[in-house]
Amino acid sequence: MKNKKKWAGAVASAFCLALLMGTTVLASGSSGTGDVASAVEGTWKDASAQIKTVVNNVVFPCIDLILAVFFFGKLGMAYFDYRKHGQFEWAGPAILFACLVFSLTAPAYIWTILGI
Repeated sequence: MKNKKKWAGAVASAFCLALLMGTTVLASGSSGTGDVASAVEGTWKDASAQIKTVVNNVVFPCIDLILAVFFFGKLGMAYFDYRKHGQFEWAGPAILFACLVFSLTAPAYIWTILGI
């Protein structure tokens, strides 16, 4: 019986805590009618410029750096394979170079494609 009282007390305490801590959230649209869509659109318009800046200044340079390191590493390994076997394998370095060029030029056109 004691065990059931402890469980009931714990459940009741958790329920009361949830009621006390829970708050009602309303979306404030332009007309103040609680239009969620306009609230989300307004938030996206405010945040899209910041997202664009972070992606242009942080994400793309990191991707470019990683691709450049892999490209020059693969180019070096392909050269050493050429010295060993006498045949230069172009596929790996060519693919990495194409990805690097795509990544370097992406900030110029990616935002118009996405409509931001």
